[in-house]
Amino acid sequence: MEKGKIGVTTENIFPIIKKFLYSDHEIFLRELVSNAADAIQKLKTLSSAGDFKGELGELRIKVNVDPKKKTITVSDNGIGMSAEEIDKYLNQIAFSSANEFLDKYKDQTSGLIGQFGLGFYSSFMVSDKVEVISKSYDENVHTVKWTCDGSPEYSIEEAARAERGTDVILHLDKESKEFLEESRIETLLKKYCSFLPVEVQFGNEKEWKDGKMADTGKPKIINDTNPAWTRKPADLKDEDYVKFYHQLYPMGEDPLFHIHLNVDYPFKLTGILYFPKIRNNFEIQKNKIQLYCNQVFVTDSVEGIVPDFLTLLHGVIDSPDIPLNVSRSYLQSDSNVKKISSHITKKVADRLADIFKKDRENFEKKWDDLKLFIEYGMITEEKFFEKASKFALYKNTSGKYFTLDEYDKFIKENQTDKNKALIHLYTTDAVAQHTYISKASEKGYDVIVLDGQLDTHLINTLESKDQNSRYLRVDSDVIDNLIKKEEKHDSKLTKTQSDDLTQVFRSQVADSDKAHFQVRAESLDENDLPLIITQSEFMRRMKDMSQFGGGYSFYGEMPDSYDLVLNTNHPLAITLAEELDKEHAEELRKNSAGIDKTKVEVDFMEKEHGKKKPEEISSFEKDDLEKLKGDLKQLEEKRKTLLTGFGNDHQAVRQIVDLAMLANNMLKGEALSAFVRRSISLL
Repeated sequence: MEKGKIGVTTENIFPIIKKFLYSDHEIFLRELVSNAADAIQKLKTLSSAGDFKGELGELRIKVNVDPKKKTITVSDNGIGMSAEEIDKYLNQIAFSSANEFLDKYKDQTSGLIGQFGLGFYSSFMVSDKVEVISKSYDENVHTVKWTCDGSPEYSIEEAARAERGTDVILHLDKESKEFLEESRIETLLKKYCSFLPVEVQFGNEKEWKDGKMADTGKPKIINDTNPAWTRKPADLKDEDYVKFYHQLYPMGEDPLFHIHLNVDYPFKLTGILYFPKIRNNFEIQKNKIQLYCNQVFVTDSVEGIVPDFLTLLHGVIDSPDIPLNVSRSYLQSDSNVKKISSHITKKVADRLADIFKKDRENFEKKWDDLKLFIEYGMITEEKFFEKASKFALYKNTSGKYFTLDEYDKFIKENQTDKNKALIHLYTTDAVAQHTYISKASEKGYDVIVLDGQLDTHLINTLESKDQNSRYLRVDSDVIDNLIKKEEKHDSKLTKTQSDDLTQVFRSQVADSDKAHFQVRAESLDENDLPLIITQSEFMRRMKDMSQFGGGYSFYGEMPDSYDLVLNTNHPLAITLAEELDKEHAEELRKNSAGIDKTKVEVDFMEKEHGKKKPEEISSFEKDDLEKLKGDLKQLEEKRKTLLTGFGNDHQAVRQIVDLAMLANNMLKGEALSAFVRRSISLL
């Protein structure tokens, strides 16, 4: 028996391995099975190169759990190791056998998994003792057994093994009892090794027989050694891609489309990406792309490899050229990663463009499912925007689809305002905003449906790229103000009548913590509604964007602000103005005269005071000015009280307000009940 010390520079290497080398202790199984796969791949390479003349036999990795002995054994029938090789590869940490082998056979091997020579030592994260029994493919070499108890000391001795290959036997420590459960090991094997290129056997298949589960004697192979992404696209049919999707996501709906990646230069990259039906739950759908390195699962957090918007896709990426740290658990950012990211973005955009070009009808049918994904990419990736702007679609309220360019041409003649700006009218809810859509249609305007959660961000992006384009929600103002033309309507009411009626209606609207209202008069077409509720495009956009945080969050805390636009040309407004004059003409006239006279006196005194230094103004002059201001305030309050009383006394005012509220789905609870009762009494 030979004894010695492992070639490391510190006595504390094993505590470091246990604590810091790997982010999850469960990774030990992936590393050991990957090493076993490497050993078998090496043997196949030697055989193809003519350096191994023997029979390969049935190449397979076997994993066995023995709860009684508290051991896990990972066995392979690969290349095996001699005593010298064990000394070189196990006793000299980080001397990677895979790297040395790759240098020698780089033109013949299709790629090995091990890169750092540290994977084997992950076994000490869960073990008190590790034994390695190995028989080399070279028949002239003795079988050897290497033993280490987690200290830098080891022993090597001769042993017996029936066939070529290696057994790694882990004697689990007390903290790692969970790994003695077969179900736990099977779960890990399926997680990390489901598509390993070498068959992995974990016990035998079982079936229900005579009231219990019985061993069938048939090996249970837990992996698919030839997954779809490793095959040529020409050899696969659509149903093969769908079948593989359900291998990855057994509970998922059928995907919309797929992209098969197959790149050899300037980096190696294979994989299949799928467009799932993501709709509006994109946060839940993230982390569905699985990253593999030579068919060994690495991670499903691929933000470092693909742009953020592509994390909405599902599927598999496999590349030996993506740099990993020693535990293969985290991605390192470098130029290769950036090239791969750019390539995947381009492939996705090209695939979508190809589908759109070849089968636009089918693309339109799936647009609602694709929309969120494409918009996310357009907002966050400039290069994707350039390509996607050719196939991104608008859908109008009639259900017709247009590309961005097609739609601009469609509305250019009718929806260009007097300042040469192209106005895109949109709705976020075609049912709730139907009244406004109807008014737009009467003018011959078209309205698109933007009801997605990223639409506000998208229209900000589109406006920033074309200063002559504006996007306005159809209920953000009266239609004549949304698309301003040269024609104007003269008001049938005087300014005083308009101001008084505005105050009458304002008296019937109460502000709250959640909503503030202001009433303004507009001279609209007499066929327009008497009162129209609008919401500022800017404020509503900011509040929509506040839902995503960032620099807009404070807008979310502000109350909604609404304009009640009074149509001074509507017959009902004219009738109310006439009734106001009939009932209160003399009072209003005298009040107006008093207000006008007092304002003149206030203005005169303020100008006189302005000619003097503050210390030159006497207390009498100051008192006189304050008295005049108080008189003015009393006159204005008196007018407000009179106008509020008129509004309270005339049910038509409250009815008009409630009708406007009802049209916007803002009339609820007690106010709705009062409206119903009032409507019945007015019939």
